[in-house]
Amino acid sequence: FKMEEADRKALDNPQSYILDPGGYIAVACYQEEPVGVCALIKMDDPDYDYELAKMAVSPQAQGKGIGFLLGRKMLEKAHELGATKVYLESNSRLTPALTLYRKLGFQEVTGRPTPYERADIQMDVDLTQLGFS
Repeated sequence: FKMEEADRKALDNPQSYILDPGGYIAVACYQEEPVGVCALIKMDDPDYDYELAKMAVSPQAQGKGIGFLLGRKMLEKAHELGATKVYLESNSRLTPALTLYRKLGFQEVTGRPTPYERADIQMDVDLTQLGFS
């Protein structure tokens, strides 16, 4: 995938684009080394409170359950921040990522506008149905 304008906004200015509006960034460490990252981006949307975005786990740390732990922690944080629904966008070719999202409780939705050319799948999770209340 190529970097898109929406990627540049978030990655070049995480303080102003993610943190200042009420978002959150987490870094996962394994054996005292950073191996994963994920962001919650506050959404101005009638249906969703946050977008789960920019999730990545380094190749050498994949397969250790770090992605699941990171994703679960982000959903817990979204709940702490007052969220009830979290949204994400991905690509259908990213089978391991989609498997992870489904394991976290995300389900496919359709019909949402997206700033990403590569996004061909959209998912959401209702935190109240996961036992967050």
